[in-house]
Amino acid sequence: MKTKEILRKARKFAAPFRVVRGDKFRLDAYDPEDTLGLKSEDKERAKEALAAGIETLAELQDRLYAQDKWAVLLIFQAMDAAGKDGAIKHVMSGVNPQGCQVYSFKAPTSEDLDHDYLWRCMRCLPERGRIGIFNRSYYEETLVVRVHPELLERQKLPPQLVTRKIWKQRFRDIRNFERYLAGNGVAICKFFLHVSKKEQKRRFLERLENPEKNWKFSSADLKERGFWREYREAYEDMIRHTAAPHAPWYVVPADNKWFTRVAVAAAVIDTLASLKLAYPELAEAQRKELAAARRALLAE
Repeated sequence: MKTKEILRKARKFAAPFRVVRGDKFRLDAYDPEDTLGLKSEDKERAKEALAAGIETLAELQDRLYAQDKWAVLLIFQAMDAAGKDGAIKHVMSGVNPQGCQVYSFKAPTSEDLDHDYLWRCMRCLPERGRIGIFNRSYYEETLVVRVHPELLERQKLPPQLVTRKIWKQRFRDIRNFERYLAGNGVAICKFFLHVSKKEQKRRFLERLENPEKNWKFSSADLKERGFWREYREAYEDMIRHTAAPHAPWYVVPADNKWFTRVAVAAAVIDTLASLKLAYPELAEAQRKELAAARRALLAE
């Protein structure tokens, strides 16, 4: 499949899941089982499409690295067992490691808690020419901290700053932060992998019953499942308040991993393609220098 055809199909494939305005966003409008009409027998075709997409992504990433103008930030958020790790692993498998940086944000350390909540993520922003991947991110401050308010108490905030408006204030902070990044050449692409409660249960049981996957399960995962409704409401509010044209959310159905990975790849490809990436053009003096170097090598 030619590159232009892949780029066209990627844009069309990713479009149904792209949210750029959140004022009317409703999570109920997105089906975790959606496959855009593709069926289980289409898995092989999906794998072929993913392989072609990975090749195109590698080509675009090479131009991004060479051009050294843009940086790309990919943010992954999801409920436990939605497939974030697998999506990152499969979609980014063809990318040059020199041009890609992956960070997983777990519970904040004591050092993190001595700073503002954006600090630890700001330290990990990608350099120009590189793709940065956040496996969870500063959005946890509007999700897990919101569902578990006791975590807010550990952040050492002055009491008068902790009001009922704090979540709207954090949404405002994040919008301003992402607008700042976009204005400085950071292309932002955010993913919410939308898994159903039924599918999460199936995956948890698989982790418990398969010895090779036991390590993936934590009793904390089961505890957090008890807050499913609260997390769902928090995710909906998060997307509603932070979706923007310069920092869109992709609400990707996650009940079928083979489909999730193709959809994520399509969105990443579309994001990179929108940057009009190209290899740097050499000035006349540089071309003459290269020609002289070639003659010198041939004359040896």
